Amino acid sequence: MRVAIFGAGKLGIRIVSALLDGNYDITLVDINEKKLLQVAQRLDVFTVTGDVKSLELLKSIDAGRYDFIFSCTTSDEVNILSASFSKLLGCKTVAARVRAPEYMNQLDFIREHYHIDMMVNPDFLISSEIYRYLVEKYTLSNGIFTSHRIGLIEIEARKKPQLIGKNLAEFRTVMPNTLIVGISRKGKFIIPHGQDIIESEDLLYLAGERHEIVELGEKYQAHMKKSDINKVMIIGGGKTGYYLARQLSEYGCFVKIIEQSKERCHYLTNKLTDVMVLNGDGADMKLLEEENIDDMDAFVTATGYDEENLLLSLTAKNHGIEDVISKVSHDSYMSLIEKLNIDVVLNPLDITASSILNRIRGDKRVISSLLLQGQAELMEVSACEGMNMINIPLKNLNLPDYIILAAINRGNETIIPDGNTRIQPRDRVIIVCKLSNIGYVEKLFKPNSHLKLFG
Repeated sequence: MRVAIFGAGKLGIRIVSALLDGNYDITLVDINEKKLLQVAQRLDVFTVTGDVKSLELLKSIDAGRYDFIFSCTTSDEVNILSASFSKLLGCKTVAARVRAPEYMNQLDFIREHYHIDMMVNPDFLISSEIYRYLVEKYTLSNGIFTSHRIGLIEIEARKKPQLIGKNLAEFRTVMPNTLIVGISRKGKFIIPHGQDIIESEDLLYLAGERHEIVELGEKYQAHMKKSDINKVMIIGGGKTGYYLARQLSEYGCFVKIIEQSKERCHYLTNKLTDVMVLNGDGADMKLLEEENIDDMDAFVTATGYDEENLLLSLTAKNHGIEDVISKVSHDSYMSLIEKLNIDVVLNPLDITASSILNRIRGDKRVISSLLLQGQAELMEVSACEGMNMINIPLKNLNLPDYIILAAINRGNETIIPDGNTRIQPRDRVIIVCKLSNIGYVEKLFKPNSHLKLFG
């Protein structure tokens, strides 16, 4: 499959890095030659220097022969034009990153008249994930995700106290027909392995046969707390803050945004009629106290600075706010986040890359997907001949800690796998993987056995 990425920024590089493990012919295009040279030193990818809104450049790379082109330069206008031109030149599928709220109000018109198949907005995607957490408490559809005879449910560990203090091996002695595929703990989504111990405040994601999961839901989810969010404070009135405030306001919440830029405050005031917009420094504790931070049901940090977002989130948590969510764009802070008591930390880069990768892979392999806590993805994959994961004991697949094969549908049989399980062609496999490492899934999809196996 031929794929071109226009723009060598963080998102473009993340997608290219993920695709390198798959069966793709990849071209990376950027106007900055120096940046491309740096990329070429780290990644085995064909690079082209040029302006992607130039028809001459698009014709020179033969854009019409590509199966998928994603334009994610720093300019919305360039992304729209380059994607549109590529489609007109014959590219099968084109996508564009578009961030401006003004364009978001005209998506259908732009798609139709510019012939763009997919438009993604990282700020809107992450605000939607935050909204989903606050309003729906991240419950799955009716509390349960089902696929044929397989079910997935999230339950609070304290609802089943006999699990607390046990590791995965001990868990199977208590619930032999289910498997823990994820643990949400203090803002971090964990793919459990080996000696991970279940703690009382954990939110557990359990996979198993559908009827057993439904029974668990009836027993443990009937009394789960419904969202009663009324007051939300958002620090940062950028695009993420804007989208989130609009969504929460429409839901009926009382929303306060604290933004440093006076000019941005004027913009927000004009665009958001039922939101209180305050001009000030979100790090000013006196201001936060004057604005009744202690009365808030939720506190969201969405500034452009990860350090400030994390520090303010920790402060809010120390004030006893129940739901604290932070936007963090750099993976380097993950080890620090593990030690903080923040409810949810979301990375817009991961969420956007996952959206694009799912479209590139298409329906032939990924049957369905679902985000878990905005930090991991559950995928249902159709296994076929030639994939690396076929007919190899799972214990020999050398799976990293950030991925787990949760369940298998095989004909009329439901399998909760162990180390000796072998995936067969036509199996429907449920995979859970951290979004930041989603590229590894391509190794499982990739034809020919190039995986490094044990023994």
